[in-house]
Amino acid sequence: MAGKVYIIGAGPGNYKLLTLKAAEAIKQSDVIVYDRLIDSNVLGFAHDGAEFVYVGKQPQHHQVPQKEINKILLKYANEGRTVARVKGGDPFLFGRGGEECEYLHKNGIEFEVVPGITSAIAVPAYAGIPVTHREHASSLHIITGHHSVENKISGDGEDKPLCDFETLAKQEGTLVFLMGVKNIGEICSGLMKFGKEPRTPVAVVEKGTRPGQRVVNGTLSDIAEKCVHYRVKSPAVIVAGQVAELGESLGWYSKGVLSGNRIVVTRPAEHSDTLVKGLEAHGAHVTEFPVIKITEVQENEQFHTALNRLDSYSWLIFTSANGVEIFFRRLNQLKTDIRRLYGIKLAVVGSATEKALNSKGLYPDYIPEKYTSKELLSGLIERIEGRDKILLIDSELSRPELTRGFKDNGIAYDEIAVYTAETSNLGSRLDYLVPELEKADIITFASPSAVKAFVTILGKEKIRELPAHMVCIGPVTAGAAAEEGITVTAVAEQYNSEGIINKIIELSENRRLNTQQ
Repeated sequence: MAGKVYIIGAGPGNYKLLTLKAAEAIKQSDVIVYDRLIDSNVLGFAHDGAEFVYVGKQPQHHQVPQKEINKILLKYANEGRTVARVKGGDPFLFGRGGEECEYLHKNGIEFEVVPGITSAIAVPAYAGIPVTHREHASSLHIITGHHSVENKISGDGEDKPLCDFETLAKQEGTLVFLMGVKNIGEICSGLMKFGKEPRTPVAVVEKGTRPGQRVVNGTLSDIAEKCVHYRVKSPAVIVAGQVAELGESLGWYSKGVLSGNRIVVTRPAEHSDTLVKGLEAHGAHVTEFPVIKITEVQENEQFHTALNRLDSYSWLIFTSANGVEIFFRRLNQLKTDIRRLYGIKLAVVGSATEKALNSKGLYPDYIPEKYTSKELLSGLIERIEGRDKILLIDSELSRPELTRGFKDNGIAYDEIAVYTAETSNLGSRLDYLVPELEKADIITFASPSAVKAFVTILGKEKIRELPAHMVCIGPVTAGAAAEEGITVTAVAEQYNSEGIINKIIELSENRRLNTQQ
């Protein structure tokens, strides 16, 4: 039985402008056929077993012809697989979605169209430009700004005009040209040739809705020259008409101190939310590259034995939020009353671990100022009495500093590893993630296991080729990076997500100052 194809519009660039319907369709698809300029975070909605097929078209170079794309969609659908054809903007606005639907219909393949937010409206909106306005424009005209290969040459061998400039020049509404920055000179001269006022306001919005967005303002008579001067590149949207000048007063999009920075976060997806949102709030473009996945270790006799004699422990220690979540989930599954923890003191490492414990209605008796095992050990030694016994909940990959310190100081303890970190199998996701690494300004590491997994996935030779600065959450992670031959640019002074963000802001500001000098 043949599968189904979703023709999906991914919106104007910012992945948060993806529709709920589009995200759902991507999640349930087996094959993701995607274009150039699709944000990697859009593709991140796909399930772990999905296959990714890149058919992007570079300006002046169609990497995969449209006829081949049609055949790719048909091939996977005939294999009985669900296919997501992911396009920028809206699939029916200069996206050839109609051609793909016709081809699928002709071959008896079920399809569904998922409209997307078009850049023709969203990008001007992000620049503070309303494409219609009662006092300035009551109509909107959207025009392709580039020549199609098929229609560029007329029958007599001469170049055809880009579009019907004579008709467009008479329109009093807003003119929006998509994919036209390369031909902006021809667009402006064509409109003026047929009577459009040379002083007509024009705004060119580069990388609209993305952190690197910038706007160049001018008129029909000078905007082409300005675009050359400021080196405006695709993707860019051209807005011509009286509304274009409103953006100079209505521009609302705040770029933030990290605007223009491309940052890769290597944390597991389920634990990266605070760091990702914090970086994005400061204007960064963030790509999630989850090199490790957290796997729960199966319950064993040691765990049950510890639960049966909880009253024998004086301290319960957690070294991560993962340990907290798994420990209390198991208590619930085994119907162990939380009141059995009465009288046991609690210690944690790190603000994230503290927050996880707080979510259970519990608050630590001790948390070191510096979030390291060394500091935790030092503080516990001062607080533990001779007969006290510790129950330590940690990872199979935990470093031995803590337990070695217990032994050296004669402190009784039981250690139970409730989870481990495994290297992620990213499969064909690497096809779109590796290019993001190659463009990244900064790559972050929040644990030694993430460093090792990163090396396992990419290899040391590939890592040496990356131009990005490496930023680590603390000295232990930085040490692990050094052991792998990775040059670390900066280490957070506060060993949590906030510390990483602050260090990146500091690094970015220093780089900016150096550039200005």
